[in-house]
Amino acid sequence: MSKTLYLGKILTLEQPLYAEAVLVENGVITAVGTEQQLLALADDNTVTVRLGNEVMMPAFIDGHSHFSACANALFQVPLSETLSFDEIGQRIRQHIKEQQVPAGNFVIAQGYDHNHLKEKAHPTKEFLDRIAPDHPLVLQHQSGHMGVMNSLALRSLGITPQTEPLEGGMIGKQNGELTGYLEENAFIYYLRQLPMPSMQQLLQAFEKTQKMYASYGITTVQEGMLVEQLAHLYQPLLEQKRLWLDVVGYGDIKAADALKQLLKDHLQDYKDHFRLGGYKIFLDGSPQGRTAWMLHPYHNAADGYCGYPTMTDQEVEDAIRLALQDDTQLLAHCNGDAAAEQYISAAERVAEGTDRLKNIKPVIVHAQLTTPEQLERANRLGMMPSFFVAHIYHWGDVHILNFGLQRAQEISAAGSAQRLGMPFSFHQDSPVIPPNMLETVWCAVCRTTKEGVLLGKDQRLTALQALQAVTIHAAYQYSEQDKKGTIAVGKRADLVILSADPLEVQPEQIREIQVLETIKDGKTVYKKQ
Repeated sequence: MSKTLYLGKILTLEQPLYAEAVLVENGVITAVGTEQQLLALADDNTVTVRLGNEVMMPAFIDGHSHFSACANALFQVPLSETLSFDEIGQRIRQHIKEQQVPAGNFVIAQGYDHNHLKEKAHPTKEFLDRIAPDHPLVLQHQSGHMGVMNSLALRSLGITPQTEPLEGGMIGKQNGELTGYLEENAFIYYLRQLPMPSMQQLLQAFEKTQKMYASYGITTVQEGMLVEQLAHLYQPLLEQKRLWLDVVGYGDIKAADALKQLLKDHLQDYKDHFRLGGYKIFLDGSPQGRTAWMLHPYHNAADGYCGYPTMTDQEVEDAIRLALQDDTQLLAHCNGDAAAEQYISAAERVAEGTDRLKNIKPVIVHAQLTTPEQLERANRLGMMPSFFVAHIYHWGDVHILNFGLQRAQEISAAGSAQRLGMPFSFHQDSPVIPPNMLETVWCAVCRTTKEGVLLGKDQRLTALQALQAVTIHAAYQYSEQDKKGTIAVGKRADLVILSADPLEVQPEQIREIQVLETIKDGKTVYKKQ
């Protein structure tokens, strides 16, 4: 029987808030208390670890991301730091040359943001034709909601000027010709038609991706949109027991029956570190891409443009009813307040004045512009938000331009949720940005944009409240609060060791704290070199 005794500063997130020692046996926390108490429980088989100036706390729990998309991003040209068309072109040409990509093979690049480019525009089809004349080329926006294709990619995917976009999507045209730009359902549909890497390459990528999450102190990860094709790819991953972090999958509700059959051994609890947690729907797009669905027009939108929905009211209501019927959770991507209104109103109609939704805890994913009044109604229904609060730093200045300062002040209204006593989690929507939980905690506490604007003073949280969002509340979101989220006897030994205590440093220093070690089920899965 393996035992490890950790001695030092332990932030339990329980009462009392701190302990001096934690004893772990076979992946489970068996004792928490003073150093003297737990040393008395040690024997010859106990490994003792002294933390020194470090602090241990519960491992972080990912409120929402796309695990397989992070793995797939390893095969794509990274564009997240590019600042101009020229830089985009240089990276793609370099990739084609270094990887010796054969002519005719797809090249996929991911992570550009037109808001941050010198040109303040999406690259054009003609530009992409020039930089990759012999390769079908697809550029995916950092939000994941839109992108651009060159002529070869459009032809290879059968997209012509006569092609009708899927409802809730758009295929760009000018003077009857394709521009190469696609957004929302139209872009996402064709993105799923692209050729995949080999199975061996994918298995290696999943291993690297788990190491990446673990390096940020995360031990529970979300697969935020599990389509049927992806479920087939999971079969060898699970059969070969390649997962060592816990992964919770949320299936495309359109493929509900197929997914339940394909993953029938993973419906109730984890098996081989994977379980199907419920269903996922998309109700709108991206606020920085101006496709989020708003109740009021975007700032300076002369035509009264408010973005647009991707599902009908009836479809949303049907999705909630199916989740209730299957007694499973439903996640809905909602960035704009109109999308949130559609989801909450549909939930109110289905609930019919009862508390029948509380058992399945419907989640408002992103909840960027969900209003305090909407949060109050959602709370009564037993719904909870998972805020993409790091938007404040990464795109807060863009939100001011898109919505005006007053509306931008209220993005990720975590302070309002806290005052309601409403549980909420945080996430990074990776691969949109890396799953850096400490940066996210810093964002929630400081709410400062890249240009130094304090965005929503009354929406700021304390460091403790922000930490609870990525531990206790996130565990509650997954209905795993009896196993994860705090350091307590009987819970999984999912732990993280940090270079400093987030509750004791100055708020602006929180994002400088380093993850030194990540422990999953009592075993070290990451250690900073």
